Amino acid sequence: MTHISLNRRTLLAAGLAVPALGLAGRALAQTPPSPLTGPFTFTARSGETAPAERGFFDVPEDRNDPRSRRIRLGYIRFPTTAPNPGPPIVYLAGGPGGSGADAATGPRFPIFTALTAVADVIAFDQRGTGLSAHIPARPDPTGPFPDLTRAGLTGYYREDIQKAWIDWTRSGVAMAGYTTEQNADDIEDLRRHLGVDRINLWGISYGTHLALSVLKRHPDSIGRVVLASLEGQDQTVKRPAHIDAFLDRVDAVLGQDPVARAAIPDLPALMRRVHARLDADPAPITLASPTGPVTLKLGGFGVQLITAAMVANPPTLARLPGLYLALDAGQTDGAAGYFGGVTRVFGVSGMNEAMDMASGISPARLALVEQEARTAVMGDAHNYPMPHLLGSIPGLDLGEDFRRPITIDTPALLLTGLLDGRTPLEEQAEVIDQFRARSQIHVENAGHNVFESHPEIAPLLVRFFAGEAVPDTHLSLPSPTFVMS
Repeated sequence: MTHISLNRRTLLAAGLAVPALGLAGRALAQTPPSPLTGPFTFTARSGETAPAERGFFDVPEDRNDPRSRRIRLGYIRFPTTAPNPGPPIVYLAGGPGGSGADAATGPRFPIFTALTAVADVIAFDQRGTGLSAHIPARPDPTGPFPDLTRAGLTGYYREDIQKAWIDWTRSGVAMAGYTTEQNADDIEDLRRHLGVDRINLWGISYGTHLALSVLKRHPDSIGRVVLASLEGQDQTVKRPAHIDAFLDRVDAVLGQDPVARAAIPDLPALMRRVHARLDADPAPITLASPTGPVTLKLGGFGVQLITAAMVANPPTLARLPGLYLALDAGQTDGAAGYFGGVTRVFGVSGMNEAMDMASGISPARLALVEQEARTAVMGDAHNYPMPHLLGSIPGLDLGEDFRRPITIDTPALLLTGLLDGRTPLEEQAEVIDQFRARSQIHVENAGHNVFESHPEIAPLLVRFFAGEAVPDTHLSLPSPTFVMS
C-alpha cells in the first residue's frame, strides 16, 4: 500500500512528483549536509552506479536581511564524457521539497547518466532540502489530532506552521529567505560557483515554477531549458474547474473499459456522492502512531486529499475507482492504508510551506478558485495546504510582479503527460504560451512523472541539450487498466 502526506508539496517531492504518495520530501528536507566533498561512486536504488562528485557553496539565507546567517548548498555532479561539453545541465526537482540528489537515485538515473554524453549534469539540492537542509527537524507530532475534515485539518495546520515558524526563527533560521526568488538567485550563485557563463535547466513541476523565476531574474545566464509538467507563476493553486476537466477525461478513459463502465456509470458523480456522504457523517478511521492506534473521523475532504495524490500518475490513478466503490459501500478500512500513520499525515517541514506561501496567489485567481471550489468535485482540496495557509505568516507573499507572466526567448523543450492530474493541461498551456522558441513532446496516457514514462524521451533530451533541433513529438502509452476492487 502506498501512502500520502497531507502536504501537497511533499507529495511532489524527491523530484519524482508524487512518486509513491509518501513523505519522501519531508524526510529529505531534514537530511544534514554531508561533510564529504569530492569524487565518489554514486549508487542508484536500482544498484546501478556512476562516477560523481559532491560539491558545496555558501549563500545568504535571506538576501534581504544582512544579519541572516550563511547556509551551505549542496549538489551532486555527474561528470561529462563529451570531448567538447556544453553548458552544465542543472536539474531542478519538484515539490517544493524535492531533492535533486535523491531524484537521481530513482527512475531518472538513466537520464542523468545519458545526459553526461553532452555536459556535466548537476543534481542540485535546493535550499531546505537534502544536502542543503538547514531548517531543524520538528519532533514527530504527538497529538491531539484533528479529524480528517477541512475545518479540522486547516485549523491544525495553520496553528502548527505558526508555532514552528516561531521556533525556527528563535533558533536563528531566516525563514523569510525560503522563497522562490531567493531559490532562483541560488541558481545564479551556483552558475558562478561552477565558473561558467551559462547553464542549462532541466526541471519538473515546482522545478518549472522555479525555472520561470530564474528566466525572469537571470535570463542571460540560461542557454536552454527542458521543462515538464509545467507550473506557472500564478499556478501554485490549481483551478478546481481544471481538475474537474481532468476527471472528465479520466471518466472517458474509464468508459472504454466495459467492465469498469458497468460498475461506475459516472465517476465524478460517484466521487461527489462519497464526498457528500462523508462530509455529512464522517466515518471512523484508525491510523497507526508511535504511541498506539489513533481513531479519527474521515470526512469527504480527507478522501479528496487521497485523490489529489492518486491522480498524478496512471499506476495510482488506476486504483481510484476501486477506492471509491469501497467507500460508497461503507468500507473505510482500505482508506487508512493510504495515510500510512499519523507521523506521515501531520507535521511541517518548513521549506515547502514557506515557498508555497511566498509564491501565493493573485487576488483575482483566488476569487476564481473560491467560486469554482463551491461546485467542483474536489472542492479546494487539490492543492492543500494552499490556499488554506494564506495569511498565516504575514509579510511573506512575493507580490504580483513575481506572479506576472513573461515572454521567453530561451530555446525550450516542453513535455506534457496527457493524463497528468497534478498540473492540468489547461494551465500548462498558459505557461507554454510564454515560450516563443519552443518545441513540445506530448505523451498519451503518461502522467505527471513524464520524463521516465517512455524510452524515447531520454534520447530526445540528449539531442536537445546537444544543440540539435527537436521537432514537436507525440508519443503513446497504453491506457491504464483500472482496478475495481
